Amino acid sequence: MSMSALCDELAQVRTKKRISRADRMHSSVGKWITMIKPCYYKGERGNKPYDLELMLRLYLLQNLYNLSDEATVAEAIDSRAFSDFCGVESSNQVPDGDTLGRFRNILVHNGLQEQLLHR
Repeated sequence: MSMSALCDELAQVRTKKRISRADRMHSSVGKWITMIKPCYYKGERGNKPYDLELMLRLYLLQNLYNLSDEATVAEAIDSRAFSDFCGVESSNQVPDGDTLGRFRNILVHNGLQEQLLHR
């Protein structure tokens, strides 16, 4: 067994319990997307926005593990459990930390952050 495969296996064992909490969020994601969608970027100007579900899942993991924007992005790229939960297959699909911060600001500005975190 290679060292990287062993590290992946150990990481999976270490995070399995925590990610099971994240799995329970799956049922609420659709409802939360419906709440956020009217406030999210429509992509009428500038770059095409990242998928709302991806942004929401990153945001949920960030709050679940108390991570900074940059640490959340790094974990989504490095951790198999995080990338599986977010549905990303490559680092090109993961937004940068500034984009995640802007998403959080949208939630705060529209009063959605409290609704998401206190349900």
